[in-house]
Amino acid sequence: MIAEVVSALIERGETVATAESLTAGLVCATLTEVPGSSRAVRGGLVVYATELKARLAGVDPRLLAEHGAVHPEVAAQLATGARERCGADWGLGLTGVAGPDDQDGVAPGTVHIGLAGPGVRQVRTHRFEGDRAAVRTASVRAALELLRQSLA
Repeated sequence: MIAEVVSALIERGETVATAESLTAGLVCATLTEVPGSSRAVRGGLVVYATELKARLAGVDPRLLAEHGAVHPEVAAQLATGARERCGADWGLGLTGVAGPDDQDGVAPGTVHIGLAGPGVRQVRTHRFEGDRAAVRTASVRAALELLRQSLA
């Protein structure tokens, strides 16, 4: 699926960028495993710390103060921020709780994935099972699948 996503972007002459919290750059790293991906991948922002979501990715600080870092609208704003700040056609934004503990009352395995692109702004919320590694791996897969569906 990774090669399919990169190929679709290249064929369309489009690019992608990421703003990642719980995955800490894994989506961007996964995309760049494909040879030739530099024609489609602009880069990414690792915004693990809450204040960096605002400072680097442009997430509204009031949203973060009111709802915390793990919220669907945060994912949407991360996606938009990645797209705008990296100059990409598409942006993916991921925020969630990999575990093992709750974060701000949000259960481990809760993940919000935002996608921003030409005429597209959407968020998908998931509840993944497993340890930190399993949640992060599932999050990467889900993000790439969301982008793949939008490119189809």
